Amino acid sequence: MVAVGAAVTVVAEESSGPPDADRLAAEQVGPPPLVAGPLPVSADPSPSDAVPSSPPPVLRVPGAVPSAGTGRFGYDARSGPVLGRAGELQRYRVAVESGSGVDAAEFAQVVHEALAGPGSWVESGRLRLQQVAGAAPRDFTVYLATARTAGRMCAEGGVDIRVNGRPYTSCRAPGQVIINLDRWRLSVPHFVSAGVPLAVYRTYVVNHEVGHQLGHRHERCPGKGRPAPVMMQQTLFLNGCRVNPWPYLDGRRYAGPAL
Repeated sequence: MVAVGAAVTVVAEESSGPPDADRLAAEQVGPPPLVAGPLPVSADPSPSDAVPSSPPPVLRVPGAVPSAGTGRFGYDARSGPVLGRAGELQRYRVAVESGSGVDAAEFAQVVHEALAGPGSWVESGRLRLQQVAGAAPRDFTVYLATARTAGRMCAEGGVDIRVNGRPYTSCRAPGQVIINLDRWRLSVPHFVSAGVPLAVYRTYVVNHEVGHQLGHRHERCPGKGRPAPVMMQQTLFLNGCRVNPWPYLDGRRYAGPAL
């Protein structure tokens, strides 16, 4: 069992020269994005077509995002089913910062869907995951924190998550998976410009940071036009790869060269 809040080295989606978050080049997007299942498509029906078109996907949540909260967290009080069919059982709890404007139960549901798959880490057959209530024994906690709090929590672990002076990425320390509220609400410019649904980015960032908790390190794009490994720093760049939120594709572990 890993103690929460220990002074440890944090792993974040960093780069030695992070790009300008507001001016990511279009060529970084690459081919149409790979996502889990087809993207919703809006069609222009003919006058005789009685079937309405599908609504466009949500790319980001409108409205102002709180840049700071109270620094205190509320926990989802529910326990969830065991995810995965075999292997080591790791328990996690879910916490949301007060003042973030996000309901802990809603956040927990999205985390559950990301970790349940298909395509998640439990597909290995050697790992099981289960959400537990806030006060229960756990192996790690998934936090949703405002940018200021996320920046402070990550800095306490020894990493700077800022881009252009602002806390930008999410990060992880043993026992702590810290999701930045800005990214949770707004995704990233190169996903938005490519029409990648916000739900896909959320699945990616949960699987990426939980992947660090499970011991996985950053990986590189394996080739232009290929799916990006989930452990690639997709928040910062795609380098010719295509968006992919899952560690397993077609039932097999999908990885790229070590960074």
